[in-house]
Amino acid sequence: MTAYRWEAVDGDGRLRQGILEADTPRAVRDQLRAGGLTPTAVDAQAGRTDAGSHVRLPAPLLALTTRQLATLALSGMPLDQALAAVAEQADDARAAKLASQLRAHVASGEALPSALARYPRTFTPLYRGLVAAGAETGRLAEVLSRLSDYLEAREALRQKVILALIYPAVVTIIAFAVIAVLLVYVVPQVVAVYQQSRQTLPWLTQALIATSGFFRATGWLWLAGVVGALVAFMIALRQAAFRARWHAFLLRTPVVGRLLRSLDTARFASTLAILTGSGAPLLRALDAAAEVVRRIPLREAAARAAALVREGVALSRALREQKVFPPVLVHLVANGEQSGRLAPMLERAAGELERDAERRLAWLAALLQPALIVIMGAIVLVLVLAVMLPIVSMNQLIR
Repeated sequence: MTAYRWEAVDGDGRLRQGILEADTPRAVRDQLRAGGLTPTAVDAQAGRTDAGSHVRLPAPLLALTTRQLATLALSGMPLDQALAAVAEQADDARAAKLASQLRAHVASGEALPSALARYPRTFTPLYRGLVAAGAETGRLAEVLSRLSDYLEAREALRQKVILALIYPAVVTIIAFAVIAVLLVYVVPQVVAVYQQSRQTLPWLTQALIATSGFFRATGWLWLAGVVGALVAFMIALRQAAFRARWHAFLLRTPVVGRLLRSLDTARFASTLAILTGSGAPLLRALDAAAEVVRRIPLREAAARAAALVREGVALSRALREQKVFPPVLVHLVANGEQSGRLAPMLERAAGELERDAERRLAWLAALLQPALIVIMGAIVLVLVLAVMLPIVSMNQLIR
């Protein structure tokens, strides 16, 4: 059962409030009417839990489920029947369970945004806000379709980022593992043969022996230090002040900063485009769009821009005054304000920024791969020279 906060009017016209536990909002209204009250509002109490509220769908599965629901809703099927159809055709048990539970809530008279709020681990505030805007304006099917486009685009971009960075990451990990094995196990055994010859070893070989001995003696300390530094860094990231400084540092980085700026701005523009295109007020859309920006300096800039718009400043001017948003966004927003087509211009800006991010990502990956190969090749060359130089010296002595 769920706790519901209710408001009702008694026979004398006085407002009454309270909390009741029931299975559905309809059951709460029935109880109130049975007590001689006329219910005016019944809302699930904040912090409520629901059987299955722990269900969490991965991003690709959520995008697929939203697309299926949007397609059925656009065909004119009632919402509860559409949810039932989604549950029937879902291949994943989690998606089927979630759709069935949502269908039960909607069939009992609960609004879809309120039903989605029961599952905060799956449906973000942005998701619920878009659905609420669509329900308020009577364009729920269109909003669901735009929302599925948004989720699919975000997932596709995330996959591109992962695929672009996974190769350099794997190469780096394997290379460091091989170098560690060479230094700790292979090199000492090979060099021990030279030390028994009692000849003067080249300085490079001596440096390699010293380095190998150092890492063999302090290897566990280095490993513990790295793990401790990572743990400390993760803990520090939970502090807003440190996280803001770290994000500012990343945004100032020459290559990575432009990439992160493009990704965050594209996310901001596409979210704002969906909200404004769905009929949501601009100020409400700006507040919601600012929440999806991950880097704190950009999020604060978006909040300042929203404050200026609230004071009557045009959106393009408010964005321009922050001096952190790409010019393409500012110019397209200005064109959208002048032509009265703000939502399409925001969508176009989001597309341009996503393509810019993809180009920068491809350039970064193309730069990292040869750089890693050169660095690792240089390290291996030093190791080989350190091992081979004593052999060359011994051959010269024999001659």
